[in-house]
Amino acid sequence: MIELRPFNSLGAANHGWLDAHHHFSFASYHDPDRVNWGSLRVWNDDTIQPGTGFPTHPHNDMEIITYVRKGAITHRDSVGNEGRTEAGDVQVMSAGDGIQHSEYNREDEDTEIFQIWIIPDERGGKPTWGAREFPKDDRAGQFVPLAASTANDNDLADGALPIRTDARVLGATIKAGESVTYIPRSADRHLYLVPAIGKVRIDNGADGVRANARDGVAITQFEQVTITALEDSEVVLVDAA
Repeated sequence: MIELRPFNSLGAANHGWLDAHHHFSFASYHDPDRVNWGSLRVWNDDTIQPGTGFPTHPHNDMEIITYVRKGAITHRDSVGNEGRTEAGDVQVMSAGDGIQHSEYNREDEDTEIFQIWIIPDERGGKPTWGAREFPKDDRAGQFVPLAASTANDNDLADGALPIRTDARVLGATIKAGESVTYIPRSADRHLYLVPAIGKVRIDNGADGVRANARDGVAITQFEQVTITALEDSEVVLVDAA
């Protein structure tokens, strides 16, 4: 099964300082057919104006991954973490039993992010935060794990940031005309793919769709999926239980 979710079909809310588009039900946007995709609960496509951001607010029992598409985001939280994550890089916050944080655009240009929330395998635990650089050259023509389950030793050894859920967040850059193939460990996994830039075709052997930048593609019941770039593209993929 492959379902295309065009960008113009997403929930949207423009707050002036924040232009938000929701792949799944969030805040005042509710679609009973788009509440979650397996354990993937939120995928927000946010554009944040310079000098603005999300003021300090609480979270608990959620794995929150931020993929920066443009600009940079500055994080500060109640357990003493602070850092700046630039375009192409990733930060992960495991909210655990409770954390308060702020996320601000301290730059002189818009910041564009994918904000991805995944339900943890267990409630509670000590809150954590981490970030790292992921050079785009390393993602050329292949999927690179950006965040992965604490039980996934191979991905963590490759530098993926740990998350407390049975999921992987991956990124790839694909040149026009080239393809990459992803093989999950079982056919019942829930895959969600969004091109950050570019245009791609996604095939699972029996079906296929074309997706433009910022469209969502929900996939399940597949043995493997092949992504072909119709123009130079950058894609982000979540593989969730």
